[in-house]
Amino acid sequence: MSLDISIKTINRLAIPALIAGVSEPILSLTDAAIIGNVDLNATESLAAVGIVTTFLSMLIWVFGQTRSAISSIVSQYLGANKLDQVKNLPAQAIVIITSLSLLIILLTFPFTRQIFKLYNATGLILDYTELYYKIRVFGFPFTLFTIAVFGAFRGLQNTYYPMIIAIIGALTNIVLDLAFVYGIPGYIPAMHIEGAAYASVIAQALMAIISGILLLKKTPIPLRFSLPFNHEIGRFLTMIGNLVIRTVALNVTLYFATTYATGYGAEYIAAYTIAINLWFFGAFVIDGYASAGNILSGKLYGASAYNKLIALSNTLIKFGIVLGIILAILGSLFYYKIGTIFTDSPEVLDAFYTVFWIVLAMQPLCALAFIFDGMFKGLGKMKVLRNLLLLSTGLVFIPILLLLDHYNLKLQGIFIALTFWIIARGVPLIILFRTEFLNR
Repeated sequence: MSLDISIKTINRLAIPALIAGVSEPILSLTDAAIIGNVDLNATESLAAVGIVTTFLSMLIWVFGQTRSAISSIVSQYLGANKLDQVKNLPAQAIVIITSLSLLIILLTFPFTRQIFKLYNATGLILDYTELYYKIRVFGFPFTLFTIAVFGAFRGLQNTYYPMIIAIIGALTNIVLDLAFVYGIPGYIPAMHIEGAAYASVIAQALMAIISGILLLKKTPIPLRFSLPFNHEIGRFLTMIGNLVIRTVALNVTLYFATTYATGYGAEYIAAYTIAINLWFFGAFVIDGYASAGNILSGKLYGASAYNKLIALSNTLIKFGIVLGIILAILGSLFYYKIGTIFTDSPEVLDAFYTVFWIVLAMQPLCALAFIFDGMFKGLGKMKVLRNLLLLSTGLVFIPILLLLDHYNLKLQGIFIALTFWIIARGVPLIILFRTEFLNR
């Protein structure tokens, strides 16, 4: 079996993963851009989209960890030439995770208003938040199904099909957003924020259908659930458990950030919505190379090719830093144009421009953190990621946020705290990785 880690191989995996990853925040950015420019209560609508997007991202990141766990196990068995031993694992994982998603809908739907009051949403923002969430949440099972299938593809060293699926989903969402939000005279009534929610759910359902068809047609992985459970189901669930705890810590960070931004006023949460979604966009661009690290590191680890693991990490560091700098430069060149895509409110734009430079400056740091995060997932070392994120959130982000809020830095305080949080996540991973594998 080839253990090629050339630049060509890395790009073959990273570029499709990059495109697929970018499509995920594009769903939210599209909603934000279109809703932020409606004639009726644009600021309140944009704020509601931002709050719901943050909450749904939390749910998706918590329960979508199946992708990393499936990818890690499948790629390691592929590297060891024992793929047949785990072929039935993805189907079992999909049944488990989609069942949990249905439970989440049952638990959150009746308490939507109470949940978003915890985000400091009130008045019209709370009304729009409730309306938007009660539609968007029904896309949750489709999203988790698609994410799990993407994990199987990644484990098989295939990022091409996830890219195709993601592009179709993003384009569908954009077209339906425009049609449903603004309406088509004589055919479709303007549905405002409800239209954006329906567009997202339909796009998510379409992606799930296509991903299932391609997995069945193009891979040896079956989708039929069968018993007994695979012998790796225990390790899979342990990985999921560690990643869920890690992701809860990650979302505690986002919860605090969103809650504080909401508390500062409607223009601040609207500006935060734009900034954090652009931050997500940059993160998912960089995540293309993190995905390549995830995919290849699992395969190399399974084959015990430790020298190649070190070489892979060195190459990805260079790619990540360069990509982060490019993102920062592009953002700087169009600094004042980007905000106007999402809103024409002077108050929201003023608040946004005070923090956009921090979002741009973070990009090279994010690159290092995300790349090594991906590699540790590929290695199956989820416990390390869990502990590090707990410490980064509890000992770095929250204390810095509280301190800077005390000095009334508002959105600047939030994004400065996020910057230190990223540093605290990335640097220890680099040290731990090189300590373990340099001397093997």
